[in-house]
Amino acid sequence: MSLYLEYIKEIENRKSQLGLAPLPIDSAELLSEIIAQIKDVKNEYREDSLNFFIYNTLPGTTSAASAKSAFLKEIILGESVVAEITPTFAFELLSHMKGGSSIAALLDLALSDDASVAAPAAKVLKTQVFLYDADTSRLEAAYKAGNAIAKELLESYAEAEFFTKLPDVPAKIEVVTYIAGEGDISTDLLSPGHQAHSRADRELHGQCMITPEAQNEIKALQAKHPEAKVMLIAEKGTMGVGSSRMSGVNNVALWAGKQASPYVPFINIAPVVAGTNGISPIFLTTVDVTGGIGLDLKNWVKKVDANGNTIVDENGDAVLEEAYSVATGTVLTIDTVAKKLLNGNEELVDVSSAFTPQKMEFMKAGGSYAVTFGKKLQTFAAETLGVPTKLVYAPSKEISHEGQGLTAVEKIFNNNAVGVLSDAPLHAGSDVRVKVNIVGSQDTTGPMTCQELEAMAASTISPLVDGAYQSGCHTASVWDSKAKANIPKLMSFMNKFGLITARDPKGQYPAMTDVIHKVLNDITVDDRAIIIGGDSHTRMSKGVAFGADSGTVAVALATGEAAMPIPDSVKVTFKGKMQAHMDFRDVVHATQAQMLKQFDGENVFQGRIIEVHIGTLLADQAFTFTDWSAEMKAKASICISNDETLIESLELAKSRIQIMINKGMENQAKTLNGLIALADKRINDIKSGANPALSPDDNAKYYAEVVIDLDVIDQPMIADPDVNNEDASKRYTHDVIRPVSYYDGKSVDLAFVGSCMVHKGDMQIIAQMLRNIEKQNGKVEFKAPLVVAPPTYNIVDELKAEGDWDILRKYSGFEFDDANPKGAARTKYENIMYLERPGCNLCMGNQEKAEPGDTVLATSTRLFQGRVVADTAEKKGESLLGSTPLVVLSSVLGRFPTIAEYKAAVEGIDLTRFTPPTEEMSTKFVASVPVKMV
Repeated sequence: MSLYLEYIKEIENRKSQLGLAPLPIDSAELLSEIIAQIKDVKNEYREDSLNFFIYNTLPGTTSAASAKSAFLKEIILGESVVAEITPTFAFELLSHMKGGSSIAALLDLALSDDASVAAPAAKVLKTQVFLYDADTSRLEAAYKAGNAIAKELLESYAEAEFFTKLPDVPAKIEVVTYIAGEGDISTDLLSPGHQAHSRADRELHGQCMITPEAQNEIKALQAKHPEAKVMLIAEKGTMGVGSSRMSGVNNVALWAGKQASPYVPFINIAPVVAGTNGISPIFLTTVDVTGGIGLDLKNWVKKVDANGNTIVDENGDAVLEEAYSVATGTVLTIDTVAKKLLNGNEELVDVSSAFTPQKMEFMKAGGSYAVTFGKKLQTFAAETLGVPTKLVYAPSKEISHEGQGLTAVEKIFNNNAVGVLSDAPLHAGSDVRVKVNIVGSQDTTGPMTCQELEAMAASTISPLVDGAYQSGCHTASVWDSKAKANIPKLMSFMNKFGLITARDPKGQYPAMTDVIHKVLNDITVDDRAIIIGGDSHTRMSKGVAFGADSGTVAVALATGEAAMPIPDSVKVTFKGKMQAHMDFRDVVHATQAQMLKQFDGENVFQGRIIEVHIGTLLADQAFTFTDWSAEMKAKASICISNDETLIESLELAKSRIQIMINKGMENQAKTLNGLIALADKRINDIKSGANPALSPDDNAKYYAEVVIDLDVIDQPMIADPDVNNEDASKRYTHDVIRPVSYYDGKSVDLAFVGSCMVHKGDMQIIAQMLRNIEKQNGKVEFKAPLVVAPPTYNIVDELKAEGDWDILRKYSGFEFDDANPKGAARTKYENIMYLERPGCNLCMGNQEKAEPGDTVLATSTRLFQGRVVADTAEKKGESLLGSTPLVVLSSVLGRFPTIAEYKAAVEGIDLTRFTPPTEEMSTKFVASVPVKMV
């Protein structure tokens, strides 16, 4: 059977089984067959083939795009004649293909001696921005050789006509409201984790947004208000919390945005989203990628008494009152000039933060990528012509306060800044382009990152990036048909692109499913590094790391740069002493609880950097804090360590990178060896005193300062989704932190130790507890299932060498076997311990899940509704989060322990200890100009 007939059969199955349109074409082999049928005017499939060619072929660097570009070039040159595709229409189709082979074809035509095709090709090229080194080098060479068209193109690019000639953002945008949920809306509602396998199939994945009923309600609003855009709202909450997920924004755009091109199916842009408490930082970045709008509504405010004091309820929470209504179906107007949200002529709220000059540029250009590449193209053209770069784009905001020191994040941004005009150090609020040192792509967003790279016509990793890694941890639990279809293809693409990959496409080293954040934490070898990763928990304990959507990851891989404002920081320090029975996870949870108490319920961490003065805690353990900062709604977190601790963390990172090299994971560019060399240089700089460990200046300015009292933490602290709270807006917020005594023997149905929140010490704690229980009772019995997923294979190897794995194996009823991985997700659990392969496991909810309605106690990070455990008609599923020793003991008891039982169980066990630094973790301010990247 021909590829075309196989495609037709797939289309029929897709339509009958799923009710979907044909899958967009990315294969040159299939498209070549379609092109042959177009050329054969008597072919029975010719009409459908034309439609597939024109409307259903993916652009960028797909092999199908190369075939399409070549055929369109043939038509323009008259080498092929197709009545339905004139040369003029062929040029239009090339203009919508964005980059890669289409740019190469247009340059062939524009730089040729045939004036009849050179002029129209140049006209199209003037609208394009996705040009890479190979393209700009051709243009530069032609210009220097005296080609008039090349000069014309460079002059257009230097004027940034590809941007200036675009239509302006409309002064008034009418919207109709749709309340997507009450309280914080996680990206899991918009793009559920258990549907991760379908994210690259945009139409299919779009079917999982919210509910089918919600999708129908959105369509009904569109039909009733055809002139308005549907605005999705998180009522009494924040929109887009939790995971960094481009697929969430893609789904919103699919249902409530607009089509990016009539010739590219299911790629929509420009959605409008809003929240009572605005948009989470990660989600807002993703909205910018699509040229969308994100509004902070402030439509519920704290109720105050006659004296201006906040009124609280019986739980001590602030009582809210409605400032104005955004009930579903309300028609409002966004005034993009006055930057106000209006109901008729009534001003409801100022929305200036959504319409900064930079965000207006994203909206005008159809997304932030086009602005990023446009700036680079304009700079190239101006430099090639030898003229000053014309100020076309809004100048980056460069804020500097004379005599004010720098926070840690301000120092990192100044150190990595690119294209800064000011000679003075930059402070928070400045907009900065920065070099990205480390990039991470994970396996459930990775296929989308591949699509983004193809769409922006990128073919190799930027040489500016020190190291990049493609993980396999999010799909580690079950090697099923979906994983087999997606993961090898992903690894092959990323391996060719230049990343270190968890799986070798050639099968020459064993698959590694290590949790991505642990690997990124190891390959980050500079405390002044900037890290971008395709997951909200990309929050390293060295440098500053930002969780990002798949598209921002793609831009970082392709350009080695990112652009963002320097965020404000909140300083966190500690006082007192940890009690012997407490674990550092309890300190992490207590930090959130104490912060909220100190600031009367206001989350001062939200959207800001947490600068935690952690001192002597190694990077592995410190990551427990930085990781949880995603749940605190912080933008990122920075650990301030002393010199000795940083050196020890770097030495550990070097040893783990060497293990990756020994396994055969090094690439042709010798990336891993390069990272070891960078680590050695950093260690030498610390030891010599030339460049000590990162620290803020003593007169740095913080948005707030939080002091955590360790003395008052005397019980294990639980993060509770509070699923039965009468106020739906207060469920699943991560802000409910309770002591273990609150639960008073509450039953536990499933226990889980794993995900990125645990390290080697946690595995050792399990082993110590099993030995203690065995000694006390003669054996260990579990009254609830215990799932254990070590974070990395290195840890497993070390536990085996040191003997701790033996006790784990002794009491396990299941042990992973990489030679024979599970082919199906577990749906029922026995009261045994399951030793799962390294990876995310239950935390993801896309493969393994608890039984519906279970009460799960886990070391995980996820409280999202339905993520780890689904609801039943009788009982809501609960995912309660706590420390490793508490989770293990609860699985043995089948319930929450009393505090006395807990203390007895951990007596003599070396829990994760933390002692606050005794010295001041800051540097004496000296007014000087920071070194900036060129």
